[in-house]
Amino acid sequence: MKYPLESEGLKSLAEKYELDLDRIVDSIKEKGYNKVAVQLPDGFKRHALEISEFISKNSGADVYIWGGSTYGACDVPTGLEKLGIKMIIQFGHARFKADEIKRPERIKE
Repeated sequence: MKYPLESEGLKSLAEKYELDLDRIVDSIKEKGYNKVAVQLPDGFKRHALEISEFISKNSGADVYIWGGSTYGACDVPTGLEKLGIKMIIQFGHARFKADEIKRPERIKE
């Protein structure tokens, strides 16, 4: 990890899941965003403060936690742009199966 995990809860979470927190922080810094939102599945919500504090401390951005329900990547909160939020960071428990499916090659005639 490029940025140190100081919280025991976050260390434990990072051991179990591929959080890619370095990439998140680097992306926020690279784009110069000052307000971002974090959307978490129910199983991660108990770590919401630790995740948001880590991102804020290492990126310098204000981090808002979306507390509503989430039903997957298609369930994106709307209206956050009115608050000046530039990025929504969605965490999930699993990869999309569609990303792992081998599709037949297209033949052009």
